Amino acid sequence: MIVYIYDGTFPGLLTAIYEAFYQKEKPGQILREWDYGQNLFSQPVYITTDNDKADKVSEAIKKKISFRALINVYYAYLSEVDNAGTMAYDYLKLGFKMGKYVDGNHSDSIVSKFHEIGKKVGREKHRMLGLIRFKLLKKDIFYASMEPDHNIVTLVAPHFAKRMSDQDWIIHDVKRNTAVVYNQEEWVLTDLESNQALPLGEEECLYQKVWKTYFDKIAIKERKNLKLQKGFMPVRYWKHLVEFGGD
Repeated sequence: MIVYIYDGTFPGLLTAIYEAFYQKEKPGQILREWDYGQNLFSQPVYITTDNDKADKVSEAIKKKISFRALINVYYAYLSEVDNAGTMAYDYLKLGFKMGKYVDGNHSDSIVSKFHEIGKKVGREKHRMLGLIRFKLLKKDIFYASMEPDHNIVTLVAPHFAKRMSDQDWIIHDVKRNTAVVYNQEEWVLTDLESNQALPLGEEECLYQKVWKTYFDKIAIKERKNLKLQKGFMPVRYWKHLVEFGGD
C-alpha cells in the first residue's frame, strides 16, 4: 500500500491531496510524518509542501464543491483524529464528483463521519470561548492557557481579536506547545514552550483571590450538582480555570 506522508501542516495536507489526484499511483493513506509507522506492507512517499499546489487545491474545493467543504477539510485537519488526512482525501474524491450536493448525502458513511468530526471540533471551539480565562501578567499582557482535545487555538483567536482588540494577549495551547500572540493589530501562530511560573501582576493576584471568594460564596451547597457541572465544564479543563484553583 502506498502511503503519502506530509509534514503535519495544513498546506502539507493539501499538497498531499494535490499529488494524490495528479499522480498515477494513488495512496491508500495520507498521514502526518509522526503518525507513520514503517512496515513491510507499506510504500512511503514523502510529500514536500508546496504552497502553490496547496492554493490550487483550496481554490478547486471552493469552486467545484463549496467554501463549506474547505472548512470541513480544515476542521478534520484540526481534529487530529487518526487517519484524518485519508478521510479528507476520500471526502474530496466524492465531493469533486457530486459538487455542492456532497454535504447533503448524509447516508454516505464518508460524508457522515466527516461531518461528525467537524461537529466535535466546532463544539469544542464554542465551549472554549466560554472557558478561556485570561490572567494579567506584568507589562500589561493578558495570558490564557488551554489544553483542548483538538487543535483549535486558531479557531478561537478571531473571537478574542475582536473582543479584546485594545489589549496585548497570548492564548497558549500547552498540549501542543503553540500559541496565538496578538499585538492589538494582528494575531500570529507561533511555537511556545514554557514550564516557568507566570510573572503575574499585583492586581491579577488580587483579582484571582476576589473571584475565587465570589465563586465560593454564590455556590448553594444544597443545590450542588457535580455531574451537571462536569457536563458543562469537563474536568480536563478545570486546571486552567481560576475558580477551580487553576494558577
